[in-house]
Amino acid sequence: MTHMVYLPFNYAALCRWSGRRRMMRKGVFDDGLALHVLLSGVFGKGVLQPFRVFRPARAEEATLYAYSELEAAALREMSEVAAPPDCLEILDVVGLRVKPMPARWAARQRLGFDIRVRPVRRLARDLPDPQSAKVISKGSEIDAFRYELLRRAPDGWEERDVGSTTGVSRGEAYAGWLAERLTGAAKVDLGSCRLASFRRNRVIRGDGRGPEGPDSVLHGECVVEDPGAFAATLAKGVGRHRAYGYGMLIVRPPGTAPLSR
Repeated sequence: MTHMVYLPFNYAALCRWSGRRRMMRKGVFDDGLALHVLLSGVFGKGVLQPFRVFRPARAEEATLYAYSELEAAALREMSEVAAPPDCLEILDVVGLRVKPMPARWAARQRLGFDIRVRPVRRLARDLPDPQSAKVISKGSEIDAFRYELLRRAPDGWEERDVGSTTGVSRGEAYAGWLAERLTGAAKVDLGSCRLASFRRNRVIRGDGRGPEGPDSVLHGECVVEDPGAFAATLAKGVGRHRAYGYGMLIVRPPGTAPLSR
């Protein structure tokens, strides 16, 4: 059974802890990587995954939500057995709260959702980029919006005229990307789906800096199509980089305000 986990933590302490372990690469700090390493060391690899961080601007305290197969007692026991003391100075395990998610969802149930994603596509072939006059190599990770621009306007476009030239906005491209990944589990109401926030950042993967790409939050509503597939999607997460703070589908009653704004 999937459980939703609430875990407060000290963001400033996480930054200091990461600094001592030299997780920063060429001026880049990836809190998703830091939490991936921290949570794996305290609870086990993949135990709290996917996860999502909520943190007011410049606040020292933050909140982590995650999905896990383990109940609260098992999570606390693992932290008591395996967690290094300095990790417990970051995580408020005493404040940990857990609730079971539905074992089976109702078909045609309408739900609101809030999800942070990294909407990227892996290229199946080399693709010419008219904006840079270069070729984007097969296997490259590319922003889903840029992919749509290249697909719809292969001869190029002007940044000021993207919408009228290609017929797609960034929000629409990302909503379509999400709808594809929920196909078979839930149908996204594209009319309700909106891009709540967007930025570009660079992540750290392996021993060096990883790709720069989109970091986006989508709000909207969907209708459950296959209850079993929806439960599996919820537990697994959506899209790439699910182990690093992306892809957690947080559901809410339709027509209500999401947790993030």
